[in-house]
Amino acid sequence: MKITVVGATGMVGTQVVAEAARRDHEVTAVSRTGAVRGDATDRERMVELFADADVVVGATRPAPGQEHTVVETITALLDAAAATGTRILVVGGSGPLRTPGEPGRLVRDNPEFVPARWRGFAAASCAQFSVCQEHGADWTYLSPPAVLEPGDRTGGYRRGTDTLLVAPDGSSRISAADLAVAILDELETPSPHRHFTVAY
Repeated sequence: MKITVVGATGMVGTQVVAEAARRDHEVTAVSRTGAVRGDATDRERMVELFADADVVVGATRPAPGQEHTVVETITALLDAAAATGTRILVVGGSGPLRTPGEPGRLVRDNPEFVPARWRGFAAASCAQFSVCQEHGADWTYLSPPAVLEPGDRTGGYRRGTDTLLVAPDGSSRISAADLAVAILDELETPSPHRHFTVAY
């Protein structure tokens, strides 16, 4: 499979590139500074890069204080995916997920899972997800758990749909390496759910 990863030098992107290579897929790693350069907001450049791909992984993340750029970025990525007829998996945030036991309450609004310092990112991920919902591209949106961090590849995870997954101890977490395992599993065997989450 030909996989184009946008945001390939970030925490998630590097792991997706590594996992795809481990499974012998052909990977094009796109970033602003790497060997294959591209700005995710440059729709024309994204069209060029998506044209030869079987699937795209959008693993971009705004820098702190730049959360307002999320809508422009996701719109450009979805527009390029639609223009080339390419499936895109968007690695988003946990904000749009529902709180376990409180389906009317988004994780974005729950300080138990989103401390004040991360509220901007959570709100941005909700805006990002809304753009996806209104777009005609062939997209899938992956919401990580509340805590996504560097760590070992165990190969194990649980999968859910639109509600945050929480372990018996109340934690909601996964390593970036195991998130990449889940991403490649989804690319290789797509599920019918356009919005899903994973966690330990």
